[in-house]
Amino acid sequence: MKKLLTALALAATTLAVSAQAPATPASAPAAAAAAASAPAKAKTAQQEKMAHCNEEATGKAGDERKAFMKECLSAKRASQTDKMRTCNEQAKGKKGDERKAFMKTCLSS
Repeated sequence: MKKLLTALALAATTLAVSAQAPATPASAPAAAAAAASAPAKAKTAQQEKMAHCNEEATGKAGDERKAFMKECLSAKRASQTDKMRTCNEQAKGKKGDERKAFMKTCLSS
């Protein structure tokens, strides 16, 4: 009798769980396609900084890499005003299209 009751309880639980499952297995690929078509989140400033420092640390290993990453990640980025001032100083003597091209490259780095 105990075995029969246990079997009935197990069967009832199995039926209840299967009733809650999605009716069609085709819904799983549709959900995956919807997730793939969603726009990727923009990187945060910290993530961009980490990616930049990681690229610059290529070729370093061990304690050297660890020290470099610590310094790189803790360094403050130059403000736009500081960048403009530095680029202007470096652009002295350049005129016209040459200066414009130089400033564009300098300010974007």
